[in-house]
Amino acid sequence: MMTILTSQISFLLLIFITTFHKSMCSNHTIFRCNEKDHETLSTFKKGINDSFGRISTWSTEKDCCVWKGVLCDNITNRVTKLDLNYNQLEGSIPHTWKNLKKPRVMNLWSNRLSGELPLYFSYWKQLEIMNLGENEFSGTIPIMMSQNLLVVILRANKFEGTIPQQLFNLSYLIHLDLAHNKLSDSMPKCVYNLTDMATIQKTTVFPTTIEFFTKGQDYVSRIQKERRTIDLSGNSLSGELPLELFQLVQVQTLNLSHNNFVGTIPKTIGGMKNMKSLDLSNNKFFGEIPQGMSLLTFLSYLNLSYNNFDGRIPIGTQLQSFNASSYIGNPKLCGAPLNNCTTEEENPGNAENEDDESIRESLYLGMGVGFAVGFWGICGSLFLIRKWRHAYFRLVDRVGDYLYVTVIVKLNSFRRS
Repeated sequence: MMTILTSQISFLLLIFITTFHKSMCSNHTIFRCNEKDHETLSTFKKGINDSFGRISTWSTEKDCCVWKGVLCDNITNRVTKLDLNYNQLEGSIPHTWKNLKKPRVMNLWSNRLSGELPLYFSYWKQLEIMNLGENEFSGTIPIMMSQNLLVVILRANKFEGTIPQQLFNLSYLIHLDLAHNKLSDSMPKCVYNLTDMATIQKTTVFPTTIEFFTKGQDYVSRIQKERRTIDLSGNSLSGELPLELFQLVQVQTLNLSHNNFVGTIPKTIGGMKNMKSLDLSNNKFFGEIPQGMSLLTFLSYLNLSYNNFDGRIPIGTQLQSFNASSYIGNPKLCGAPLNNCTTEEENPGNAENEDDESIRESLYLGMGVGFAVGFWGICGSLFLIRKWRHAYFRLVDRVGDYLYVTVIVKLNSFRRS
């Protein structure tokens, strides 16, 4: 009886193992990707125009964590990185993306995506890198964003309106690129909130590659917590720059070119000791170039062309090391390397010497004239007025007699002694 029972149990175990093995064979891969994230990205693929088949590998039969450009967290299995740059994708970002709860890197650089940015971007509390540059996004820049953002790149889109001041409240921000949009109005005065850039130690765990633009050129670079960049070029921004902007001592790249900014450059710009690239060209700045700019010893790129600067370029090896193209378009600006100053402007020391000499000549001339007037005033009066002349001669005789008597008395006193 025991033997029969054992045989039945063994038979049932054999059936279970066989069934489980068949089930495993029918599902070659156990999906690790979160089900909601998998469904969200699948919906995105269906609604996007992928004419070049760049995301054709996004098969519903495969785990989304192994899809091209997708990275998942090993613990939560949620999508943490979406890197779809240079894919020529067309369409808009669907609202279903709000189901992606844990993205830390969103890189959609250089596609043809359009539409307004969804408000739910602010729901991604862990988002550190947002690179949506070189697309066709429009509308205004969202007011609310993740407080953990390190990099914000919205370059070369169709955004309009003002720059939200909330962008300058992002205490971890190290790279802000809003260049070549349709932004207007003035720069928010709360830019001083970015002074925390000097002490931030936070950095992303992903070795993400980002397109940086500086020194008039673009180059590929990995995220570096030491780099500080503000690029607002190619917009319609206006007004004077807030003084607080020039207190951001850790900024290495500042590009405000091709806007309508006005005003003078403050002397405090000399305190931005880490500045390597400065472009203020094609604006309406005026006044003299502050001497403090010669203190920017790390400066390797400078463009102040096509403004209304005047006066002489401050003397310093740093500012004279750039070619004339850095200063052209300022008709009233002179000095090396422009070399268009007049003799007095080019040699201020000689001008000062000439001024001193003219003062001395005027002094000597005045003394001579005064002496002549006094001399001829007295002599002329004696010559013309008889009473004065007789009185003068009597005075001379009395003085002569007095001196004669005094001398004789002194000599007699010496002889007696």
